[in-house]
Amino acid sequence: MNPYTVFLLYLLAILGFVAITLALNHVLGPKPVASDVKLEPFECGATPVTRLNVKAVPIKYYAVAIIFILFDLETIFLFIWALAAQPLTGFMLGTFLLFMALLVLIVLYVYKARLIEAVTE
Repeated sequence: MNPYTVFLLYLLAILGFVAITLALNHVLGPKPVASDVKLEPFECGATPVTRLNVKAVPIKYYAVAIIFILFDLETIFLFIWALAAQPLTGFMLGTFLLFMALLVLIVLYVYKARLIEAVTE
């Protein structure tokens, strides 16, 4: 059987399972009745001080989040490369060294820009 067909069948099975689960939850799940107490924001049993208790997140945390996503994706790419590099050729080794050089440049940039230290201050 064609690998793409197997993948498509697997994807359809996953989407079908999710759709059936959501439909059963909608049909069989509890249906809460909305009341004034139920719609009130929960604040540890205390009455709300203001209508909107959401504080802005400082911008310095977004840099840390982006750095985390970047290194997380690079780790995934390293695993994919390791699985694909079965006959290790010079070209494959060169791409690995280029990728690792870019990773080192990013780490140096993060260190020089003190992006992680800005959060701890």
